[in-house]
Amino acid sequence: MVPDGKNKKACISLVIMVVFLLMSGVFEARAITPNEVMKKSQGAFLYQGKDFKARVMMKLISKGGQERVRELTMLRKNSGEVGGNQKYFIYFYQPADVKDMTFMVYKYQGKDADRWLYVPAINMVRRIAARDKYSSFVGSDFTYEDVSGRNLEDDTHALVKEEKVGGKDCYVVKSTPKVQDVDYSYKLSWIDKTNFLPLKEEYYDRRGELYKLFSADEVKEVKSIPTVTKRTMKNLQSGHRTEVSYSKVDYNIGIEDSLFSERYLKQPPKRWIK
Repeated sequence: MVPDGKNKKACISLVIMVVFLLMSGVFEARAITPNEVMKKSQGAFLYQGKDFKARVMMKLISKGGQERVRELTMLRKNSGEVGGNQKYFIYFYQPADVKDMTFMVYKYQGKDADRWLYVPAINMVRRIAARDKYSSFVGSDFTYEDVSGRNLEDDTHALVKEEKVGGKDCYVVKSTPKVQDVDYSYKLSWIDKTNFLPLKEEYYDRRGELYKLFSADEVKEVKSIPTVTKRTMKNLQSGHRTEVSYSKVDYNIGIEDSLFSERYLKQPPKRWIK
């Protein structure tokens, strides 16, 4: 049906009004949800590329300033979408008490990851029980779960505010565990609005007091992928902290799926761990 002159004028006026409203910003884009923020953050922090490799230096620093060093190679391979299945392989170079030790993770969507640790001193592969995922990773302030990341479905997420960290505009998301089987009651994450990397995280204990603090201390682009190459986890109650730096970082290098096996836990291929 062709509109008459009067209706045509009304249609034109409506179109002009809509265009004006769009140009004036009245019609804004749909606000991002906290779950979307955290999924994008997980993708930017833990799922970049098809695979990943880095040499990692961990400094374990006591309240009094005494240092212990852990040097390792970390490899990761994705086998699904963001939040989906992953595999991790870690080989330790030093110190002497952990040299040649290896650690492997099979991460799954929606359920606990499988974790194995090979201890060369006793020539034994030990399965890490699900309840131990919150234990310290080789004496550091990071947990076994921190290595591969926590499943988003394990927490309830709420967007509490927006503010800057180091000049970067951030979303601040509160993540509360659905099951209180962890050593914190909730976590606040400052997520960079531009690249969705977590720039800061605060962990609060059961009394609601801040006790652990994560910071992304350096971000570099590797193959055009923003990458946290230096990070720190501090235990504010004990005064202990762990400083981690990544070097020789690379993505999409064709890591073979066969690497992630018990056989290679005991005899890792040199070409992948060097």
